Amino acid sequence: MKIAVYAGTFDPITLGHIDILDRACRLFDKLILAVAEDNYKNTFFDAEERCEIARKAVAHLPNVEVKPFSGLLVEFCRNEGAVAIIRGLRAMADFEKEFQLALMNKNVAPEIDSLFLMTAPEYQFVSSSIVKNFSELGYVPDGIISPCVAEALQEKLNAQKTGCSED
Repeated sequence: MKIAVYAGTFDPITLGHIDILDRACRLFDKLILAVAEDNYKNTFFDAEERCEIARKAVAHLPNVEVKPFSGLLVEFCRNEGAVAIIRGLRAMADFEKEFQLALMNKNVAPEIDSLFLMTAPEYQFVSSSIVKNFSELGYVPDGIISPCVAEALQEKLNAQKTGCSED
């Protein structure tokens, strides 16, 4: 069985991410959507929330499993028996950073390949950061996130406005 890992913060997962997943699913028997628990970003949703939202958003993809991870991605890949890391590219700006990461991952784990998929043209401008920024300003974007993601964003924003936490 050929396994690949698509890792990120997915804060929140977008239709651009799902497009990459959908296409990668046709290339591998199993795809693990690895949600980073520890990262250097100030996330809107905690890791558990991001995993739950992602599970709902990818429920239509039977060979995708959502798992949290921490530490080195290549170690997670080794533990899961993955042969490849999937990365999505939107523009040349993404390429330089992703290329450096791929070379470092190859240095640490030569048995694991990085596979780059170009995002579909309609999602080239989409990022989780843009989704969060617009949402925080009162506009939950339509057509670039799944309805379950829009619902989770709205619930979180409403809870923040009322000073309540969902915990």
